[in-house]
Amino acid sequence: MKELLKELRERSLQAIAGTDSAEELEALRVQYLGKKGELTAILKQMGKLTADERPVMGQMANEVRAALEETLEKRRKVLAERALELRLAAETLDVTVPGEVHNLGHRHPMYIVLDEIKSIFIGMGFDILEDREVELADYNFTKLNVEEGHPAREWSDTFYFTEDSSILLRTQTSPMQVHAMESRQLPIRIIAPGRVYRKDEVDATHSPMFHQIEGMAIDRGVTMGDLKGTLNEVVKQLYGADTKTRFRPHHFPFTEPSCEMDVQCHKCGGKGCPTCKGEGWIEILGAGMIHPKVLTGCGIDAGVYSGWAFGMGLERLALRRFNISDLRLIFENDVRFLEQF
Repeated sequence: MKELLKELRERSLQAIAGTDSAEELEALRVQYLGKKGELTAILKQMGKLTADERPVMGQMANEVRAALEETLEKRRKVLAERALELRLAAETLDVTVPGEVHNLGHRHPMYIVLDEIKSIFIGMGFDILEDREVELADYNFTKLNVEEGHPAREWSDTFYFTEDSSILLRTQTSPMQVHAMESRQLPIRIIAPGRVYRKDEVDATHSPMFHQIEGMAIDRGVTMGDLKGTLNEVVKQLYGADTKTRFRPHHFPFTEPSCEMDVQCHKCGGKGCPTCKGEGWIEILGAGMIHPKVLTGCGIDAGVYSGWAFGMGLERLALRRFNISDLRLIFENDVRFLEQF
């Protein structure tokens, strides 16, 4: 048995020293020190020894085990260090090699215009609000003086979620005016951009999903002249000082008096073309003085305070700002189109 232990020690230490991988080293550990390993097999012969031989052989077996374990651990460290060196060499970064050029994106033309409009109104002292797109009909219509039976409330024009027409995808950003009047202290100066939804057919100037920017100012002594002056200044800052505008009388349930604002067609210069449908002008917003009934319904004394409001289509502003002839280009995500901006 002594010779077996001595032979095992010499052979195992030599095998361990010659391993080149952690996998081989683990296999040798199992071969020599495992439950069914060679050292265990030798120790099973202890029963054949005399009482005087057993302590001597037991001590020798422990020395062999300790030598094997120590050698295994040293070899494991050597192999780990070697693997780390190989990995560092393989992953070395040559900082002198030219880097890869990555194409960076940029803001969408519509959001370029939105940021410009926000900047203009912030400079005038307005706050920016954002709010829900799924709205109650009470806020989308009723509180804005749009009573039952109005064409805008028909299922053919509006995306409803419920059979009783009480919950819908907002058709305008005007509900944010009501939320602002109910929750903010006077005076109020806000603009509220966001997505809106209507059952419109897609053409050069219409889409079932589009963006609006709602604006509102409420204070003592606010007049229609304040509204026109503000909107003219915004348009001139967007399109240039020589931009031509016109205001036309109109009717909106939530404003009185009401108007629509047009800008001269950027495509034809007022001569008439498919973009402006031959009119020479493009409507960009509806506006007016907030109806006293709307103010009163939101808890504001219409005898003391007055205000104006407007709603403009962001896509149409982008069309005019970048001389784009078809609104559908904004939503198609054609890289050839977007790279121009």
